[in-house]
Amino acid sequence: MSRSSEKLQQLGRHTDYVFDYSPSVLETFENQHPDNDYWVRFNCPEFTSLCPITGQPDFAEIRISYIPDRKMVESKSLKLYLFSFRNHGDFHEDCVNTIMKDLIRLMDPKYIEVEGRFTPRGGISIWPYANYGRSNTKYENLAQRRMENHE
Repeated sequence: MSRSSEKLQQLGRHTDYVFDYSPSVLETFENQHPDNDYWVRFNCPEFTSLCPITGQPDFAEIRISYIPDRKMVESKSLKLYLFSFRNHGDFHEDCVNTIMKDLIRLMDPKYIEVEGRFTPRGGISIWPYANYGRSNTKYENLAQRRMENHE
């Protein structure tokens, strides 16, 4: 095990699933290339949460892309975190913004964006998108451009 992975609690161990929203399961490791700008992308095609009004399940594909700085999110902890929404009641837009804000607090990335592609309910799909770029940097400008040009 490398020094950066010695502090990880989830990777390579028995999985204890948390069944309600829990950002505490998120873990980081040290970015070995903080001077390089590069994208890290995650795709979770089986995300589920609950409608806060009806309690019915909502299904989505969650797409997360970020440019790391010093810390990176460990993928198994991210899976457990996203799984923790399974019994959590929140609107689609809230889920996407909560995920983004939790990851910002966790990693302090240079740039991050989160998109939820929720399956139709009542004949309408909702695809919320949120992004963030570090203030007073080129990443703030990147966030503005990507927001302006979002499809």
